[in-house]
Amino acid sequence: MRKDHRPYWLKSAQAKLASLYTERWLRPQFAHLGKHPTVLRPWCVSVFGYNISLGDFATIIAEPYARVHLISWAQKDLKDFSAILHGEQAAPENDPENWEGKGLLRIGHYALVCPGVRVQCATAITIGDGVMMAHGAYITDADWHGIQDRCAPVGRTAPVTIRDNAWIGDHAIVCKGVTIGENSVVGAGSVVVRDVPDNCIAAGNPAQVVRELDPSQPVVGREFMFRDYETTRKMLLDADREIHGKNTLAGWLRYLLFPRPTD
Repeated sequence: MRKDHRPYWLKSAQAKLASLYTERWLRPQFAHLGKHPTVLRPWCVSVFGYNISLGDFATIIAEPYARVHLISWAQKDLKDFSAILHGEQAAPENDPENWEGKGLLRIGHYALVCPGVRVQCATAITIGDGVMMAHGAYITDADWHGIQDRCAPVGRTAPVTIRDNAWIGDHAIVCKGVTIGENSVVGAGSVVVRDVPDNCIAAGNPAQVVRELDPSQPVVGREFMFRDYETTRKMLLDADREIHGKNTLAGWLRYLLFPRPTD
């Protein structure tokens, strides 16, 4: 497809349906969802757990083939299945009384969550303002099974912190106990097992710093787009109207039923 053939009224109706779905069915699944979220295909977003919050002006893009998963599995709600299976006392690291985490997943304002993103939290994951998570990025604070005892749920955990304006690249993996610095970029396909400092680019497996950002060039974060929300909203609506205004229902149906190479 070289262009979107939908008439303007149809795209507007679909956007209103997505907004209605977000407010009626998706918002109640969050402990907190900020104002003015934009969710494309909210029915393809899975939110599981009690302790998930998302700030203002979030953008979530989901696809049927690449759902977005935000998961909080509070450790204190679990029992030591290994001890039950083996008839033993819980090991200290698996004792619910010693578990620190409550599965607290906090994502700040202006977040961008692309298709296929998975964030799985057992202890605490804190994601700052303006953080961009590219297609297929995976962020976790746990092993999810014991290394020696595969029956032990969750396994070892350590909090994850991703600071403001960080960018997690396509299919990158952020592992437990990691802090990613402000404005930093994690390259596509990287596996982050150590802290990444502020204002740098890290890439590889395991990820290492490959470049530092030029401090004389300020980073323009996503909050810039929302400084004047109404102006930005009007600009986007005007752009949609210009792009789709000449499309017709007949032309859209013709494209669906009899597509051409020039479509």
